[in-house]
Amino acid sequence: MATFKAIRIDKAENGTTAALVQFDEADLMEGDVTVRVEWSTLNYKDGLAVTGKAPVVRRFPMIAGIDFAGTVEQSSHPRWKAGDRVICNGWGLGETHLGAYAEKARVKGDWLVRLPDNISARSAMAIGTAGYTAMLAVLALEQHGVTPASGPVAVTGAAGGVGSVATAILAKLGYHVIASTGRASETEYLKGLGAAEVIDRNELSGPAKPLARERWAGAVDSVGSTTLANLLSMTKYRGAVAACGLAAGMDLPTSVAPFILRGVCLLGIDSVMCPLNLREVAWKRLGSDLESEKLAEITNEIGLDEVVGIAGKILAGQVRGRIVVKIS
Repeated sequence: MATFKAIRIDKAENGTTAALVQFDEADLMEGDVTVRVEWSTLNYKDGLAVTGKAPVVRRFPMIAGIDFAGTVEQSSHPRWKAGDRVICNGWGLGETHLGAYAEKARVKGDWLVRLPDNISARSAMAIGTAGYTAMLAVLALEQHGVTPASGPVAVTGAAGGVGSVATAILAKLGYHVIASTGRASETEYLKGLGAAEVIDRNELSGPAKPLARERWAGAVDSVGSTTLANLLSMTKYRGAVAACGLAAGMDLPTSVAPFILRGVCLLGIDSVMCPLNLREVAWKRLGSDLESEKLAEITNEIGLDEVVGIAGKILAGQVRGRIVVKIS
C-alpha cells in the first residue's frame, strides 16, 4: 500500500494538533524491519502526546503511539523474517521515532521482542507498556527480596493501567495487596483483581513525615510526588518501592530518613530503554503470571479512529484498566 491510516501529530501555533490521516509509506523513518501493525494501546504517555498536554513529542510530524504488536512484512535484520510475530515498545516510539498508531511501522530489529506463543497480539497490547512496566516493577521487588512473606505490598493509582496489572500479578503471586485509588467506586473492581484492601489515595496525599508508621514491605508507584514520598515514609525496614510513573508530578518532597534510618530502597523502573534480556524475561513472566480472565476484566477495545477523542480521559483519571486499540 502506498498510503495507510495513521494518527499524525503536527506542530501548531498554540501547541500541537492530532488527526487521523493517510500517511505515505515513503515517509516512514529508517529501520531494518517493516511491521504490519495489528494492535496498539492507549497509555498515559500516549494521552499526553495526543492532547499536547506535555512535550512528549520531540519531532514533527509524528505518528503517535508508544507500543504495538504485529507481523513482520519485510526484514533485513538477521533475527527477523517475514511472518514473525513481534512486540515493540519504548525506544522513542511515538516521541522521536514514528510510532504505533498506524497500519505500518518501520523500526530497528534490535527494538523488537518475539511475541510469546501463549500471548495473542491483542492480549499483548491489552498488557501493553503499562502492563510490561508493572511486570518490571514486580521483578525489581522480587530481586530486592520482597516476598509474600515479607508483608503487604501497596499499589498506587491502582485502577489505572499500571496499577491494575500490578495488582492482578501481585495477587496471583500470593502477595497481600493494598490498593490505593481516588475512586471509591472502583473498590469492587480492585478486589476482583485480587486486592486484599483498598485505601483512599488521600491517605497518601498530605505532606509526608520523614518517617511514619510502617505499613508495607514494598510498593509499586505510578503516581510520584507526595504520594511516593508518603509511600517511602511508610515502608518497612529494608523494604523497597518501585517507582514507574509521575501522574501527580515529577517532584519528590521527601527526606533521606527512610533510606538511612530504615534502609528503604527506591527502585527506578525504566521501560523505554530497558535491555532486551530483561524485556524477554518480563514478557515471559506476563504469559504465566497474569491470568487471562483478569486481563479480560481490565480491558476495553477501541478503534484507531477513537483514540484522539478518548486520549484526554486517561489524563483526567476517567479510564479504568487498559484500553487496547485495534489498528487493522
